[in-house]
Amino acid sequence: MKKTELFDTLRWQILQLDIEPGSALDEVSLCEAHNVSRTPLREVLHRLAGEGFVRIEPNRGASVSSMDITTMRNFFQTAPMIYASIARLAAENANPAKISTLRDIQRDFRLAVEAGHPRDMAISNHKLHETIGDMADSPYLSPSLQRLLIDHTRMSQTFYAARNKDERTRIMTACEQHDDMIDAFEARDPSRAVTLTLDHWALSRDRMDLYVRPDPLPVNPEVRDAV
Repeated sequence: MKKTELFDTLRWQILQLDIEPGSALDEVSLCEAHNVSRTPLREVLHRLAGEGFVRIEPNRGASVSSMDITTMRNFFQTAPMIYASIARLAAENANPAKISTLRDIQRDFRLAVEAGHPRDMAISNHKLHETIGDMADSPYLSPSLQRLLIDHTRMSQTFYAARNKDERTRIMTACEQHDDMIDAFEARDPSRAVTLTLDHWALSRDRMDLYVRPDPLPVNPEVRDAV
């Protein structure tokens, strides 16, 4: 497997929670699973670390970025500000090609909502916000958006896994807000785009505890045997 393919595979496994937040990434197992040697694997892990998917600590190796309570608190403090700024720029820089792309992605998102597929909703949502970031075209905000999208996409799979009527209502509201945001971009209405973006975040901000995923306990044979 080429390094680019391995990067994309691990990236999506992390985003889709196939690899749990905080999980240790065992190099031997990864090499065997993806048929690569350690040198290209380590290069991929360092690239993933540089983009925020993974953290690498001396003498402890690599692990998937956490979604513990501290991370989620920082996320919800920062995300609305960054997304609102991006929405303003996206409305100012809107163009027909990007608007068309957003409507195509939103069509897929709505189909996923109707089918009740949380993972497909999360992936479409990721693409939607990534495209809004592309339209904003800010060299300063784009890196922050890409880092936020890692936790946003992982968090989204919990948000979209509706367990009751209230949660289903929130999903439908989010879907409608997407349409309204795209309309605001097309109309080049920055104020409306920012208001909708902040309303969009309010749907999940008061439920932060739902998205916390404590890091897995390390596997320690000595402790396991003693239990």
